[in-house]
Amino acid sequence: MSPPPPPLGRSRKKRTAHAFDAALDDAELVVARTALTQGRWTEARALLAATGNDWDRRGHRFDVLAQEPTTEAWARDWRLAEPESYDAEVLLAFAAVHKALRGKARSDKVRARCREAAARQPADPTPWLALLLLERSLGREEDVVRLFDEVRHRHPEHHHAHHLMVARLAERRPDAGQDPMHEVYDFASWAVEQAPAASPLAVLPVVAHAERYRVLAVAGLESVDPAASGHWTGRRARGVMKAAFDWWLEWERPGAAPAHPRACIDLNFLAHAKSCEGRAAEAAALFHRIGRHATPAPWSYPDRDPYEAFGAARAAALGST
Repeated sequence: MSPPPPPLGRSRKKRTAHAFDAALDDAELVVARTALTQGRWTEARALLAATGNDWDRRGHRFDVLAQEPTTEAWARDWRLAEPESYDAEVLLAFAAVHKALRGKARSDKVRARCREAAARQPADPTPWLALLLLERSLGREEDVVRLFDEVRHRHPEHHHAHHLMVARLAERRPDAGQDPMHEVYDFASWAVEQAPAASPLAVLPVVAHAERYRVLAVAGLESVDPAASGHWTGRRARGVMKAAFDWWLEWERPGAAPAHPRACIDLNFLAHAKSCEGRAAEAAALFHRIGRHATPAPWSYPDRDPYEAFGAARAAALGST
């Protein structure tokens, strides 16, 4: 039996949420997701098989597919038809994680399902990413650190895992305020040093800066208007923003390298930083590159309407050029 369609949202918040697409610029993923919501799981099977061991893209695709409320039902159909399918099992694990994050499933059972999937293909970081997604919100910090190590052991440059780790580390010691030696900054700098020159982890210090702003603003230690906050204009902040923007100019040119599956996330963090820093021309170049692929974070930080914040920043930047 077909699962019921999701209810149509009428509130402003729900309309805003539909303005963002977690698939970003992955057109093949959009097609497979649409088919999956209609009960045609063979498209998702083919897409995931074709992804191979491109671990960042594989994690991104599983995560996006699993966010649909109907995915669990159709993934069960897939596994019934193909009981030995590893990808069907991983998709069920990801769907269970998102269900638990919505408060609709027991986390202990979800953990067990992820670990069962991980045991089938020990070299695949993807089931460990599912566990990391769960524990980032529901687990203890030591569990988050341990799971990050499991992912990184299998793929040292795992983009999503590094972002999750930064978000959790940023929440340490909010009362420390603007501590330039905070561990989230050390972690981001360490990750950049460990990664190859072309790695998008070069933008991670910007992400760390935004995540720390989120924590400080929620704690009342920074202005809730990021553009009015001195968080983005200090000497250290300016150095971080310049290094990341220079990296983008060198490595993210069209044709310079295959597009990273989560590149739009980095671009949004960098455009947000440049907007808050008051560098309108640099922000405008980033907004042109982002196009319609806006992301909720960091435009929602600390508690803003992300669609309105993105639109206002984009209009201000493009109006200055």
